[in-house]
Amino acid sequence: MTEKMTIGERIAFYRRRRGQSQLVLAGLVGRTEDWLSRVENNRIELDRLSVIRRIAEALDVTIGDLVGEPTLLDWTSDSGVRTVPALRAVLMDYSQLTPLLAVATPDGEPPSLDAVERDVSQVFDAYQSSRYGYVAGRAPLVLSDALHAVSTIDASDSNRAHALLALAYQSAVSVLTKLGETDLAWIASERGLAAAQQADNAVVLGSLFRSVAHALHSTGRFAASVQLTEAAASVLEPHLSSRADDALLSVYGTLFLNGAVAAARADDRGSVTSFLREAHDSASQLGRDANAMWTAFGPTNVAIHRMTTAMELGDVQVAVDLAPRIETTGLPTERRVRHAIETARAYTARNRRDDALAVLLDAEQLAPEQIRHHAISRQLVLNWIRTARGPRSIALEQLAQRLHLT
Repeated sequence: MTEKMTIGERIAFYRRRRGQSQLVLAGLVGRTEDWLSRVENNRIELDRLSVIRRIAEALDVTIGDLVGEPTLLDWTSDSGVRTVPALRAVLMDYSQLTPLLAVATPDGEPPSLDAVERDVSQVFDAYQSSRYGYVAGRAPLVLSDALHAVSTIDASDSNRAHALLALAYQSAVSVLTKLGETDLAWIASERGLAAAQQADNAVVLGSLFRSVAHALHSTGRFAASVQLTEAAASVLEPHLSSRADDALLSVYGTLFLNGAVAAARADDRGSVTSFLREAHDSASQLGRDANAMWTAFGPTNVAIHRMTTAMELGDVQVAVDLAPRIETTGLPTERRVRHAIETARAYTARNRRDDALAVLLDAEQLAPEQIRHHAISRQLVLNWIRTARGPRSIALEQLAQRLHLT
């Protein structure tokens, strides 16, 4: 019902459903009635998640309700016709809860661990290429195979099997958070972390810490995500040394990047500064942009997060100044397009809509699925359409149609 509404229009919709006046809701979030009126009438761009979270709490709805998530994943040749519901079926299989409820393993030979490892890698590679349909279509099958492998594997291969199961869960978390399926993402992250703890592998454990933090973050629990970042870092630190390998450095550094964004959305400037410093130190030790454990970690990703956190803290001009200085060509598609979305958001906040639209159109050429399904890109286009002035923009109207917003 609310898919084609802006955030402001959704706030008005849910406020009326709750029987609240603008004066009451504005007071609950520490703003004026005039400010809320301008938000609901699309005269103010409401793009800081810290503010959206406070409004969501006052209305007793989720952040996803206000930003328009989850989104319907289009069927493609990559995805087939079984996507998120198939993932839900695997995650809600009661037999996983306890050995007491275990059922007979599936018929046929269990997949080899080499085959599971190959399939997990292919899903992560597809995610970094922004092929969300492929990930959503394949992840349920890969997760089922990983579960089957763990249930039948010899004890000697137990660590490897549990590591692969943890990563299969992480691949599910990645796409579910992108699509706004936050409750399912939390289930997957929790089970993935449980598997990682049985793998005896610090890199995999760190990677799943990142998934849990991301799942917390996606539900608006920003302060909890900050706390988890600190706790997870303390667990990983004993495994670090002056000769830590690329994978461990990358996982450790990326954990702080995620934590920095959560801290910014919690209005915790101190933690933002501290986390970015830790990430910078890890990137300096790594010495280059890399992609160990599909992290895309390195100096460039740290720079991207400096810009993202500036936007989240309301330091718009800092973000606008940083954006064009960051060269992302060497990064995976998902990271390049995510930076483009943030750049478009920053330009919009400075009333440079033509520049923002140009950036978004270029990004769409790289990753149409990512632009179609990301909440920020969808909200940008909706607001541009609603508040358009002057001559018609055919390019904007066509983009809105491709995003199914008109």
